[in-house]
Amino acid sequence: MPVPSSNADLPVTVAALYRFARFDDPHALREPLLACARDHGVKGTLLLATEGINGTIAGPDGGVAAVIAHIRTLPGCAEPSLKYARAATPPFHRLKVKVKREIVTMGVAVDPLTDAGTYVAPADWNALIADPETLVIDTRNAYEVAVGTFAGAVDPGTAGFADFPAWFRAHRDELLAGKRRVAMFCTGGIRCEKSTAFLKAEGIEQVHHLDGGILRYLEETPEADSTWQGECFVFDQRVAVAHGLTPGTHTLCHACRMPVSEADRASPRYVEGESCPACHDTRTAGERAGYAERHRQELLAAARGEAHVGRVFG
Repeated sequence: MPVPSSNADLPVTVAALYRFARFDDPHALREPLLACARDHGVKGTLLLATEGINGTIAGPDGGVAAVIAHIRTLPGCAEPSLKYARAATPPFHRLKVKVKREIVTMGVAVDPLTDAGTYVAPADWNALIADPETLVIDTRNAYEVAVGTFAGAVDPGTAGFADFPAWFRAHRDELLAGKRRVAMFCTGGIRCEKSTAFLKAEGIEQVHHLDGGILRYLEETPEADSTWQGECFVFDQRVAVAHGLTPGTHTLCHACRMPVSEADRASPRYVEGESCPACHDTRTAGERAGYAERHRQELLAAARGEAHVGRVFG
């Protein structure tokens, strides 16, 4: 298994993965996969559906390698999309392997395995999105877009990926006015890949998506050549990353789980572990007191060298 070059001295391997594939009986795949991960000390969440597999896992190098090797034996999964990172402490408290209707919920029947759009390598992305006849859409949630996005990209302002089809259908004509093609992107590639299949089902032929997502772009594109603005929100203990996948400046509000910028932390509505500008006015005094106590317990656990459930992802 390739070892991530950055932070190579950190003991925990984190692997984010997905693959659109044909699973006739995902329930039959669950128990062997669960047993493999459990036997090798790996935690995190893996989702199985008839359309494939998606998830993030973490553990010792050998354990993660064993789970990835098992996943490669699944039908159509010899070459899953994989992104590795390292962590100082385990980012997940438990192991979950679930069978779902979709591995990323859109709520519209599409087939990314056969109908996805054209992959665009990070090296070719800038030229594509600079063309005025290209409509560029960020397929992520609004709170992710607020952390960073590509210059000129359209923000759907959605709260969840399942809102994307209705948003596109409602704004289709104005979005496509004067455009010959569509280019879409997301964090690691799974949402924009599924989105391209949706747009093609809607009759749009020239649809493209960023291969490997924002993370591969930030990893491979020199900062001087980049059109990315801000940081990229990630669903693990790093919260956000910058160019070269170096740690970003955002933290996570442990009350509402939203990313918190440096400017947010300077606000009087930000109290570490208790509230941030996004949630301060939506929580009662009693709720904020509960968050404050949980934060105190987290600090005590950290002082003992233990992981607290409030501090882990998954």
